[in-house]
Amino acid sequence: MEPVIATPNNSRPPELGTDLTLRWSARLSLTSRILAVNILTIALLAGSLFYLDNYRSRLTEERLEQAEVQTELIGDALVHSSPDYHSVLIERFANRLSARIRIYSPNGEKLSDSFELSDPTYELIDPETQPWRKDAARALDKAIEYVVLSKPISDYQEPENDQTGSWQELKTAASTGKTASSVKYAPDRTPMLIAGTVQAGTNNQILLTLNPRDITRIVRAERGSVIIVMLLAALVSILLSLFLARTIVRPIRRLARAAVRVRLGREPEISIPRMPDRKDEIGQLARALADMSGALRHRIDATEAFAADVSHEIKNPLASLRSALEGLQTVKQPELQNQLLEVASDDVRRIDRLINDISEASRVDAELARTRFEPVDIGQMLDQLLAAREQRDTNAGVKIAFARPARGVAMVMGDDGRLERVFSNILDNAVSFSPDDGLIEILATPDDDEVVIHICDQGPGVASEHRENIFNRFHSDRPAGEVFGRHSGLGLAIAKTIIEGHEGTICVKDKPNGDPGALFEIKLPSASTSPIL
Repeated sequence: MEPVIATPNNSRPPELGTDLTLRWSARLSLTSRILAVNILTIALLAGSLFYLDNYRSRLTEERLEQAEVQTELIGDALVHSSPDYHSVLIERFANRLSARIRIYSPNGEKLSDSFELSDPTYELIDPETQPWRKDAARALDKAIEYVVLSKPISDYQEPENDQTGSWQELKTAASTGKTASSVKYAPDRTPMLIAGTVQAGTNNQILLTLNPRDITRIVRAERGSVIIVMLLAALVSILLSLFLARTIVRPIRRLARAAVRVRLGREPEISIPRMPDRKDEIGQLARALADMSGALRHRIDATEAFAADVSHEIKNPLASLRSALEGLQTVKQPELQNQLLEVASDDVRRIDRLINDISEASRVDAELARTRFEPVDIGQMLDQLLAAREQRDTNAGVKIAFARPARGVAMVMGDDGRLERVFSNILDNAVSFSPDDGLIEILATPDDDEVVIHICDQGPGVASEHRENIFNRFHSDRPAGEVFGRHSGLGLAIAKTIIEGHEGTICVKDKPNGDPGALFEIKLPSASTSPIL
């Protein structure tokens, strides 16, 4: 018979599902969840694109401030130099700054242009003449600026009529008296920096334009590095996620398929893979399911065997009862009728006793699983049990000697009523095998973390080859001379079930010193409570 493992119910376990409910991810597979979590990390890395856009904006602002300062310095230099030397200064400033410098009169006409005095210091590139890689880079720039919600920047165009009225920066500088600047995009989406100021003393207006292509190169280089890192990280993350999902999902699917086969029960022997090489939680789950499946199969087999035994045991008294009732219809002698009625009455009592014991044996496992275990003093319980047996005169003239331990010494965690049933069944068995005026000795002592109870009788004892069988259901070895049918053969089986439900053991041994009789030894885990003084 399979042991029942009963857990002390000192606290009610929390309801399953209250803290394990998955709401937003309830419909996603485990693989999808693993991928989602790892890709989320890549998405966080993609946040560096926001930093790069901010870096580009700050770099552009610094260059604009420099352009404003340079424009003011050019104006001061022209004021403090000879007009004949202005063209040389403008040319030198333009070459040094890689810029285009234009001077306008107060009435808006252009007086001087560095591009007319010397070779241009920069050239606006037509995107149509560039390779496809530049088109892809510009498309990526637009996409990233759209994602990071960059402030829109207008396109740069050279005015057809180059006067002060064509430049918003010069208008702003004239109206505010301060240097004004702005940034626009050249045709190839490189920045164009424009700074305008009013020259002190002459009221001439100076316009400085720059095409710092290095800003775009720096930002694109950094952005490319980030994208490469993101792609590599995404590839590694996806591969690791798939590997992790493979090591988790595949064994779970194997366990699920095996569990389905167990549920369908279409195969005589279904083994759950135990996965002994796995030391992680999945390995623990596999072994737990394998043990559960084995216990379930053992329980089913035991139930089927029990049902067959019940059917066999009930058939005998039913057949005898039917024969007695059929005989009553044909027998006319009163004496024979009384004998048949007595046989029928015995059979009814036997069936009633058998049904009661079967009912007790069938529900003891389930009741133990729901029972709340409490501290039980074995000495006090046995005292009360022996007093009740003495009062009911159920010992049949057999003496019982009990060496009662001190109060609180032999303490166990368990169900008082069930444990009392164990000792009552064993005492009934000992009394039935004891000779007239025999002696039954009971001893309960603590031993480390256990309480050991010995019950000895002076009967014939139990042969070594039968010491396991006597705990089987419907075992029928009875003392000579006992009326057939007085016992159902379930008493010791029920006792073993209860003891194992308390995580204890029960066995039968020879008495010490070779004395005749049987010694039943019961071991129960000791309670953790302190002894009561």
